[in-house]
Amino acid sequence: MAWAVTLAVVPDVVHTLPVAAWAVINGTPGEWLQYATAAPGGEPDFPAWVAFWSHQVHCVFHSALVAAAVTALLWVWLRRLWLPLLGWWSHIVIDVFTHSADFFPSPVFYPITYWGFDGIAWNEPWFMALNYAALLGVGVWLWRRRRA
Repeated sequence: MAWAVTLAVVPDVVHTLPVAAWAVINGTPGEWLQYATAAPGGEPDFPAWVAFWSHQVHCVFHSALVAAAVTALLWVWLRRLWLPLLGWWSHIVIDVFTHSADFFPSPVFYPITYWGFDGIAWNEPWFMALNYAALLGVGVWLWRRRRA
């Protein structure tokens, strides 16, 4: 379970590593937080190499084609499906529909194309409220079930 949760968050963490590296090198660690919480178009300006690598890593870890290749390689190696990969797959599926074309659309067919589905932006206030309400509901349900 821990591996699945880790793999579910990895795609959104690793693509910030070039930004974090630049912020440390530049002596402005707050830039990482500005980047992580920026609204579309509000990201801090970075050198071209930072933007390039951050974008490429984002594309790699949000690509169903890359995830399929990793899944196939592990399946051949282990001779079974490694279930924690479902965390990564769930991240890709969720992101495809919860990212708009304006802000980090998931390039599900990278490296063939950078195209990403124009879904509902996850940071839309009504969508965030619905999302957190659903998470709270599931949490309460799990808590009550565990107590019974």
